Amino acid sequence: MGLSNFRRTRDVIGAPASIIGEHTEFTGQLTGQGHILVKGTVKGDSDLDSAVTIAPGGRWEGCLKATEVIVAGTVDGDIDAQGKAEIRATARVSGSVTAAQIAIGEGARVDGKLSTRDAVKHFAEKRAEDD
Repeated sequence: MGLSNFRRTRDVIGAPASIIGEHTEFTGQLTGQGHILVKGTVKGDSDLDSAVTIAPGGRWEGCLKATEVIVAGTVDGDIDAQGKAEIRATARVSGSVTAAQIAIGEGARVDGKLSTRDAVKHFAEKRAEDD
């Protein structure tokens, strides 16, 4: 079943390969493969052939480029997802969001331009938030 058959990106990307934990800060260029979960802070740009999840309380400062992006925390910079960008209700994004598909949870705040090849989808979250 392809990613497009799932409503939530989290349903298919599985457990994270790497975690940037709470009270942890990474500064620099992030490249590679394997789902990355950010609970702390990343200051820098990425070019990832994988999914990235910014958990509630997590923060990304810089250009976030990945195959799939889930934001439940804060992003100060542009997001460029090859596939889907999922902006959850707790998310705060200051920057442009570009993706094949964009889903925005009710209550999310995006201060920037949205660019998509498909329609923008709005949804009300009915399940409990997870990391």
